[in-house]
Amino acid sequence: MISMFLVGSVAAALQSLLAALFLTLVILLGIFMTFWVSKALNRTILKGVPSSFALELPPYRKPQIGQVIVRSVLDRTLFVLGRSAMVAAPAGLVIWLLANVSTGGISLLAHCANFLNPFAQLFGLDGVILLAFLLGFPANEIVIPIIIMAYTATGSLVELNDLTQLHALFVQNGWTWLTAACTMLFSLLHWPCSTTCITIYKETKSLKWTALAILLPTLIGFAVCFVFANAVRLLGLV
Repeated sequence: MISMFLVGSVAAALQSLLAALFLTLVILLGIFMTFWVSKALNRTILKGVPSSFALELPPYRKPQIGQVIVRSVLDRTLFVLGRSAMVAAPAGLVIWLLANVSTGGISLLAHCANFLNPFAQLFGLDGVILLAFLLGFPANEIVIPIIIMAYTATGSLVELNDLTQLHALFVQNGWTWLTAACTMLFSLLHWPCSTTCITIYKETKSLKWTALAILLPTLIGFAVCFVFANAVRLLGLV
């Protein structure tokens, strides 16, 4: 996004430097929001709740390579893949049906995107982008492929490795630098993916805290995008 829309018009010698600067600013924004939200929670719903942290060091033993590999595969890799599959498999079916079932000459995916478009425009996005984030709940990595699939009407997830083609596709569908910036901001601040939510519920055993972990970043993401997008529009910068 940074390379295609934010630094593409500057001299080639400065593009890498400016791209690194923009990316650093995005990372710093994420860190700032983390500390700000933590401070706000401590002053509101977590006020007076004692916090404790205990760290117990296990006895030192000579590592057994075979056991380490087996336990890592069983406890980490397969466990995470299993949790992902529980949500990803049905979500993949939903995405395929939306993209391949048509009514009125257009796919259900396009109908949903058109329905969301007026709401998404308030936050510097469009209906396709917002729908892609919703359908990308199982894994954030599929958000961009869903966007490409919706714009190209291919009926299956695809990726464009050529940034020139990707930029042209986005521009043809109304993207500006503001769209790219709001997409990055919402990607940084929106709800966590399904695997993270399952982990939060497993650790807290609480639907309330899991719901809060989804709702809080989502509201912040919408608020930041709304303020940024409309400030840019009022200033006439797009």
